[in-house]
Amino acid sequence: MSNRSATDTITGYFYQFDYSISKLLELPNNNDSITIEGIEDIDIKTLNDETAIQCKYYAKSEYNHSVIGKPIRLMLNHYKEVKDGLKPSINYYLYGHYKRGHEKLILPLSVDFLKTHFLTYKKEGVEYLHHEDLGLDDTDLNVFISRLSIDIMAKNYDFQFSEILEQLRGIFNCTLFDAENYYYNNSLKVIKELSIQGDVENRTIYKMDFIKKIDNKQFLFNEWLSFYKGKESLLRKLRTEYFTFLNTSPFERFFLIEAYDAEYIRADVKELLHIVSAKWSNLSKRTPTPFCPYIYIHNIASDELVQIKQELQREGFNFTDGYSFMGSSFSPILICQEANAQNHIQLKIVNSLDDLEETIKETRKTKEIYQFFKNTTFYNTDTPGIKNVKIQYEKFNDIREII
Repeated sequence: MSNRSATDTITGYFYQFDYSISKLLELPNNNDSITIEGIEDIDIKTLNDETAIQCKYYAKSEYNHSVIGKPIRLMLNHYKEVKDGLKPSINYYLYGHYKRGHEKLILPLSVDFLKTHFLTYKKEGVEYLHHEDLGLDDTDLNVFISRLSIDIMAKNYDFQFSEILEQLRGIFNCTLFDAENYYYNNSLKVIKELSIQGDVENRTIYKMDFIKKIDNKQFLFNEWLSFYKGKESLLRKLRTEYFTFLNTSPFERFFLIEAYDAEYIRADVKELLHIVSAKWSNLSKRTPTPFCPYIYIHNIASDELVQIKQELQREGFNFTDGYSFMGSSFSPILICQEANAQNHIQLKIVNSLDDLEETIKETRKTKEIYQFFKNTTFYNTDTPGIKNVKIQYEKFNDIREII
């Protein structure tokens, strides 16, 4: 499959996932639910009724009756089971976006149009009349039509997406950036995880549970989103939002970075230390309040951290870690000392989460925490007034591109 074909296919998946998200957010009651890939692509259940929805996106294709003929026949199969008392009555909804050809569909639907264009079909040269095969007459088809809605002029992908962001902004009272990169991204992960569950019961979610699951303000890396929108674009958005103007204010900035064992390279870690120091230090004599950042490397062996410190020291890179001599106790006062042109402290290296906690308590200036994690977050604080940004990365060097 070519990249273009793959992108078109993924666009179709995203459109269906987005439609599911939109429908969930629109549900009137917290106990209303949707099921992904139930009777149809999306099943919506409210206090009053249940609707099975077939949702398709053909932005580059022309509408033809054959495209929705099979879904309608499958819906009629379900209606037959309802008529026979085997299943409860529901509504049916075909929702799709097409480039052109909309004039071919004549609505409201008549029984003759239904039979001619959707229920009569050929397979291997043999003509089938689906309604006759099911034993349904015109009266039955009229009842079916009363429960069937068709919309082939559905919103395009971009418009639907922008509407979802506005829905999320309204629910969480957040910025457009937060709506897209936190709440929408989380929504997409929830819907995608539902779609791959084997049992239909596990593909059902209530509105109140969905809102709870997506109410998590941390950036979670999404492979599909990265492929579809471009990884560089996602990383650039994060850089623009959080790391463009950091060096203008003398804040106490803590960079918490997970060193993932499977892809650990010492040179990459050292390069990142230099980048963080260079971008977020200001030791000029002309600066009234000089400053430098703190950095904590999570999941790194103590002897490896010592080795990195030794190499930095040999290279003339000045840092402090809050220990004044071998065997001494950690001193948050020592690590929090002001970095300036005289002592030329370029970086403050925090050795452990315990040291980090003490250091954060000791600092008196405005504090900002930027945590980069591989799979799960490793530090959380409920202290009010502290900016706490959490970003999941795919590859360690993504951190360098973000900051």
